[in-house]
Amino acid sequence: MTEPATWDPAADAESALDSALAVVGMSGRFPGAPDLDAYWTNLRDGVCSIADFTEAELLADGAEPSEVRGPDHVPAKGYLADADRFDAELFGFHRTEAAALDPQHRLLLQTAWAALEDAGHDPLAAPTRTGVYVGGSPTEHMLAAHTDRRLAASIGAMQIRILTDREFLAPWISYRLGLEGPSLTVQTACSTSLTAVHLAAQALLLGECDTALAGGVSVDTVRKQGYVHYEGGIFSSDGRCRPFDERAGGTVPGSGVGVVVLRRLSDALADGDPIRAVLRGSALTNDGATKVGFTAPGVEQQTAAIVEAWSAAGLAPSAAQYVETHGTATELGDRIELAAATEAFRGDGQGVGAETPAGTGTGTGTGTRIGIGSVKSNIGHLDAAAGVASLIKAVLMLEHATLAPTVNVTGPHPELGLDASPFRVVDRAAPWPSPAAGPRRAGVSSLGIGGTNVHVVLEEAPPRPGTTDAAAPRRTEILPLSARTESALAALAGRLATALRAPGAPSLADTAHTLRTGRTPMDVRAYVLASDTEEAAERLTALAEGRSPYAAQGSPDEAGLRGLGELWLKGGTVLWPAGPAGARRVSLPTYPFAGESFGALTLARRTEDAQDAPAPAAPGDDLTRAVSELLAEALGLEGPAGPETTYFAAGGDSLTAVHLVGRLRDDFGIDVPITLFLEELTLHELADRIVESKETGEDSLDALLSEFEAE
Repeated sequence: MTEPATWDPAADAESALDSALAVVGMSGRFPGAPDLDAYWTNLRDGVCSIADFTEAELLADGAEPSEVRGPDHVPAKGYLADADRFDAELFGFHRTEAAALDPQHRLLLQTAWAALEDAGHDPLAAPTRTGVYVGGSPTEHMLAAHTDRRLAASIGAMQIRILTDREFLAPWISYRLGLEGPSLTVQTACSTSLTAVHLAAQALLLGECDTALAGGVSVDTVRKQGYVHYEGGIFSSDGRCRPFDERAGGTVPGSGVGVVVLRRLSDALADGDPIRAVLRGSALTNDGATKVGFTAPGVEQQTAAIVEAWSAAGLAPSAAQYVETHGTATELGDRIELAAATEAFRGDGQGVGAETPAGTGTGTGTGTRIGIGSVKSNIGHLDAAAGVASLIKAVLMLEHATLAPTVNVTGPHPELGLDASPFRVVDRAAPWPSPAAGPRRAGVSSLGIGGTNVHVVLEEAPPRPGTTDAAAPRRTEILPLSARTESALAALAGRLATALRAPGAPSLADTAHTLRTGRTPMDVRAYVLASDTEEAAERLTALAEGRSPYAAQGSPDEAGLRGLGELWLKGGTVLWPAGPAGARRVSLPTYPFAGESFGALTLARRTEDAQDAPAPAAPGDDLTRAVSELLAEALGLEGPAGPETTYFAAGGDSLTAVHLVGRLRDDFGIDVPITLFLEELTLHELADRIVESKETGEDSLDALLSEFEAE
């Protein structure tokens, strides 16, 4: 085996500090956890969020009875509730597009929005040069869409690809949020999302962007669905994942989504960003041919990834107090991962033994060994989103100074040799004391089928004095809120009230500064005036409960702020007062997405065939009506278009125009000049002009293609 690289503190320390990055925002949805507060509560409390389905639930969601009732069927999964819900209008999708858009795209768009809000940035006015690095998994929806002739006839094959293929995950985020940095969809199988974090980190260090979104999503199906266990396969026989445990028997599939926002640490400190953790270093390797098979893991390059990441951080691996492992609970995977980690953590000269135990002085609170764990025991294996789920878990543990347990474990697997390693499995929640030799630090590993190994080094955020209410002169602040609906506004007010009552709540000045500068103004609006966080929480609660938050706000010194508030309520653009000196962005509750269910296409219920394709409308007196119906179908209009609604106002774009040109030619024999769709015509006028153009015979599709080539 190749000797691991050695650590040279003198050479690496200064450059490592210069290359440190900050995690300034996070958002995610995981099994049993609609947000990160619930995620942390479940992790801390040792909750297993893997769902067990009844036969009735599986059959109702389209499962085959013969499969469900088979002896090897396991009715369990890390299930993501409401994965088909989407606030389509907020992201500019009409109903037809939203229904065709893959649930992974929908979830990732909303999670990216929330992550930027968590970082204290308006998602539609993000910092310049913001990059996007994300990846996803194959989905049932995508497969069903590409074989759905009726859908192809409705919106066109090219539009189906753009709305469902995972290669467009990153570009949709960049387009809908107006982000002009690099935009990469990453694919390295199970290590996809942590690879995305590594690539985002490298881009920040190279100056390719100044802010980066990184993460991943995996929703293979929105249905409640179990799996079939095969002897010797990777899936558990009992629906539970037990990494490193004596009863370990495989993993359990799961769904989820997570995104982090990264900036250079120096920039984050200078700009007053909320810093949730520091990313000190990362590394990426591939096993190449140094393993027994393509899907098998390899020791040597897993070791190299760990050593290189800690070297990039300017630290020895033994500086870690905890390592969040890939930890699939498969016999081969756990054994090789532990062997690789042991080699890496022994390689810095710490060793393991009675006189020089590994991790000495790390202060983990339960002996000298480095704690290890795997979130897969809680939520299952999230495939492309597995790495970011692990990363977010580690950040939350650093924030709360608490080690969260790996669940479903009873004792170490005897063949792993844990007693001879530097590690111990964390099997119960415990305080994470501050080490004597520096801040709390953790490593995070993610390994992909095909051999791509990633390791990331995290460190707790540096202490930062906040703008506290006690330290600042008492002054009234205005807290503006907005949402798309009244119910969303009430939910947002309630969540903010809860956050301001929590221990360690942000100051009123920082809260007001973040709400005024870090949120996208929407149509449904409210505001609250308050002089301290307690008063703000009371008035926000009143707003959430449908009571007026303005009743007792009539003092003369509030008159100017009330005038700004009334302008805000009327939808005007408000020049908010400057915050006090030192006011900074803080992490606050993000937008309460609660869009309607747009469902998902499934293979289990597909019965349509060629005869399902819509029949061409009859020509004649009904031609204008038929063309109007075609326009409405392509634009996702539920009813007749308003008299002033134009093609672009209804959500039309160039791709929809390409599709309509083809449909008009195929169904009605009408060649439409492409310039027709570029004119400011109402849909009624457009339908009339299309019918009139039947007489011209102009080859509009050729004209359109020529125009695209010219561009």
